[in-house]
Amino acid sequence: MDSALNSPLCIEVCVDSVRSALNAVRGGADRLEVCANLGVGGGTTPSLGLLKAIQNSVDVPIMIMVRPRTGDFLYSEDEIEVMLEDIRVFKQHNVCGVVLGALKADGRVDVEVSKRLVNEALPLQVCFHRAFDMTRDPSEALVDVINIGGITRILTSGHGPTALGSLDTLKSLFEKTQTLAKELPWVLSILPGSGINAETVGPILDTLLSRGLMELHLSGGGWEGSGMVHRRDGLGMGVGESEWNVWVTSEAKVRSVRRFADAVWAEYARNRRF
Repeated sequence: MDSALNSPLCIEVCVDSVRSALNAVRGGADRLEVCANLGVGGGTTPSLGLLKAIQNSVDVPIMIMVRPRTGDFLYSEDEIEVMLEDIRVFKQHNVCGVVLGALKADGRVDVEVSKRLVNEALPLQVCFHRAFDMTRDPSEALVDVINIGGITRILTSGHGPTALGSLDTLKSLFEKTQTLAKELPWVLSILPGSGINAETVGPILDTLLSRGLMELHLSGGGWEGSGMVHRRDGLGMGVGESEWNVWVTSEAKVRSVRRFADAVWAEYARNRRF
């Protein structure tokens, strides 16, 4: 990691292996979101073994994904019980918080289910993840998330495929959050994520710093070729093109975002725009 980081911007990196966690922190990550199956399906609940191994390897705050499967965010009662039990287990292992989200069949945030999960997680931090981007309306979803109570942040691309392509919605979410959250007894922030890299972070910061942006989320990852020499024809684990590849976070990609973000913040501070 760079020896001196002068900006207060928090860089959160999602990882699903010890190797990726080390790469992320060396590249300048301030916080990790630990998942499983990150490259296939967007991330699910990691094992306790992975969490412990990462905690033994790096010393940064860790958020834990609580998602029992890939696919949609409409959960059965059995799946909800799994999520509650996972939260109980992770609370005993010195994590900063959990990352979760639940939706109704009609595309609204499931406030009741989410409340059950959040109440189990408190007093840990709680991030409502990109299930937010699968809702039918971002403004409605923001109000629903606020009504859950206790949510620390919302991870969102701005209801589009990438944060850069959804800046208008992100601007609106930042502004509405500041207005709606004034009377809340806790702090709720917007965490932009999806498609953030050295090429896209500049315009995102230029647009959102003046609206209160203080943190960014990225994976900095990609597929690397497997070391397997013997590759059995006609058999596989059902993961398509990634069958003989491994998802790994790149130290260089994270560092490039870190350095760019710090430089933009320094210019922003010099111009007294905060």
